[in-house]
Amino acid sequence: MRFATPLVPGTLLRRYKRFLADVRLDDGREVTAHCANPGAMTGLAEPGLRVWLEPNDDPKRKLRFGWRLAELGNGHWAGIDTMVPNRVVAEALRAGAIPGLEGYGAMRAEVKYGEKSRVDFLLHGEGLPDAYVEVKNAHLSRSPGLAEFPDARTARGLRHLQELSHMVQAGHRAVMLYLVQRTDCDRFALAGDIDPAYAQGFVAAREAGVEALCFDCEIDTTGVRLRRPLPMPMPE
Repeated sequence: MRFATPLVPGTLLRRYKRFLADVRLDDGREVTAHCANPGAMTGLAEPGLRVWLEPNDDPKRKLRFGWRLAELGNGHWAGIDTMVPNRVVAEALRAGAIPGLEGYGAMRAEVKYGEKSRVDFLLHGEGLPDAYVEVKNAHLSRSPGLAEFPDARTARGLRHLQELSHMVQAGHRAVMLYLVQRTDCDRFALAGDIDPAYAQGFVAAREAGVEALCFDCEIDTTGVRLRRPLPMPMPE
């Protein structure tokens, strides 16, 4: 997934009201950028952080910049936009680049399922059961090399696990896919101390037959791309 326009660097002044961030660009201008991330963003919203914004000239948008990346030091990056993982996964699915999901020739996004949910991707393939795929963004890291999800309590995420379990019971495949939008992590775990209900729901979903996948990304100022699978341990 390539960014639509070249990113511009700056320094984070503050993130507030969840979806807004004030940034001082390298040319001295102070701008307000859209922060497409409703999460806690622990460790990724500290004033002084080196950040990269994507400019736009869309008259329908109130803000002329979107916050896309944060520099972590030592050449590492974190993706900020929680909409990016779906775009990255969509490209990988179309390219047949996700192990176990290569045989599906048709894909639909945001399809209603369950009681009140929309699945990120519904895959169809001749001779294969339909596959319901939910994608979650992971960029919390509290220990070196370890990415975690979630970074806050997520009733919506728990509902998705339950809905996926119901799809398995109906004879379909169901996959929970976590995309780690950090380049400094090579391990992944659920943050059960942050949301015990989600961790318990994950265990129940796995026991019901829901599959779990995790991948990390290549990230730079040109875009974000699926890289390699990471192990998916069960919560302790």
